[in-house]
Formats: sequence, C-alpha cells, structure tokens
Amino acid sequence: MRIDTTLKDATALLETHTSSPRLDAEILLSHFLDKNRSYLFAWPEVELTEKQRQDFNQALVKRKDQYPVAYLTGYQEFWSLMFAVNESVLIPRADTELLVETALEKLAPISNPRILELGTGSGAIALSLASERPDSEIVATDLSSDALIVAQHNKEALKITNVSFLQSDWFNQIDQTDFDLIISNPPYIDPQDRHMQTGIRFEPLSALCAEDKGLADLATITNKASKYLKTNGWLMLEHGYDQGDITTEGLKKAGYKNATCLKDLPGNDRITIGQLTKS
Repeated sequence: MRIDTTLKDATALLETHTSSPRLDAEILLSHFLDKNRSYLFAWPEVELTEKQRQDFNQALVKRKDQYPVAYLTGYQEFWSLMFAVNESVLIPRADTELLVETALEKLAPISNPRILELGTGSGAIALSLASERPDSEIVATDLSSDALIVAQHNKEALKITNVSFLQSDWFNQIDQTDFDLIISNPPYIDPQDRHMQTGIRFEPLSALCAEDKGLADLATITNKASKYLKTNGWLMLEHGYDQGDITTEGLKKAGYKNATCLKDLPGNDRITIGQLTKS
C-alpha cells in the first residue's frame, strides 16, 4: 500500500479516537519507515513493505485505545532535545518547559549553580537544564529504579556529564544542603480525576497521582525543601490548573518570599515558585 493511501486510511481510522488523527498517523508512519515526516509528502507513491504495514497497523490498534504516541515510537521531544521514554516514566510535556525556562531565568546571575530535581522520570528537566548550564551541578532523584535506567540512558545519549542520578524517596537520600534551586514536577493528580480515564492511564500511576486530592507530595516537598536550600535559593513546583492558590499559600507559610504562580501558554496555573528566607 502507498504512503498517501495508508495515511488517508489511518487518519479516518483514528478520527473519533484522538484529537490529532492526521498528525498521529504521520508521526507513527514516519517512525516505522525510519524517515522524517517531510519524506511522507515528498514520496507519497512509495509502497510500504509487509513488515512496515504490519507494524504500523499494530500501532494504530493501540492508538485507537488512546495508547500514547510517544510510547509507540519510544521517544518524545522536550526543550529541543530527544528523550527516550517507556511506561516507566511520564511523557515530557510542552507545558513543563515553563519550569525549565523559569529556572534558567532565576539562575542566570548565579555561577556554578547547584540544582536538585525531585522525581526526574526520564530526566527531561534535569538534562534540559544541564544542556543550557554546563557549569551547573545537578542531582536528580527518583524512587523508581526503572525510571532511573531511562534517565541514565538519556544522559548518555545526549552526552551530558553534569547530572548525577540518585534513587531516593524525595529527600530521604539527600545529604547536600546548599542547593540554589530545588525543582520538581511531582505527582499532583487526584486519583479520582476524570482525566485518569483517558490515555494518561497508561503512564505510571505513582508519577501521576498523590493522596489528599493530589496535594500530598506538593505539601511534602514544600515543607521539607528549606532544609536543603541556600538562603535566597528557589523552590519551583509544577502543579495542576486548580492548585495554584493553595500551592502559593503553602510556600508563603513555609517561609518563601516572592511566592508566585505562573501560567502556561494556554493560560492555566502551571507552576509556583518562591525564594527562601531564613532567620
């Protein structure tokens, strides 16, 4: 079957199952052809091999069930870098780039900053920061040993040397207490949230959901981070669209000045930041 016919049929098949049927079909087909998407338009008459057709059709069956495209291809772009992903880690999302952007802004005046990332998953945040600040020293933790395998793979693939990965339940294995920045995209979804019935259900539950309606891990990090930060160090947390006020108030109560909630591109509350003051 030709590329153009295959794409047309795949788009029709996915029409009622995904919000981006054509794009999904193009990404998957280019993946199984081992070509970039521009090849699909330059060579529409090319015939698929039998194996390519079978692999593509199997992927379409999974995609109809909302299985994530990134897990089907095995990679996801973030901060213009390519990260390997599998079901052990969350899929990096564009909204989380706000964390990286804001961190780089606040760290700009600091030479050789020391950074702690909690819940690194694929390593996307830590490795993105490291790529922009090769003078930084970054420790990135995760409780999941499987996630850390993925993160280490990405570190080696990207040839980044200034990040070290550590298995830790939040701060439990952290001895260093002079970080300039602590940053995290922790679990913050209520287990009863309706979104857990969508394609997100294929991602690791432990990295998505937290107790107390999604607020438990945000509170844990907020209440413990001050011990590990320098005076005037920054804490930055990603959270849900309806958790901005309570997270900001939590930082203020924990002694952070300039506690502010920032919105993502769609205009939703996305991250809260604060600068530590110590008596």
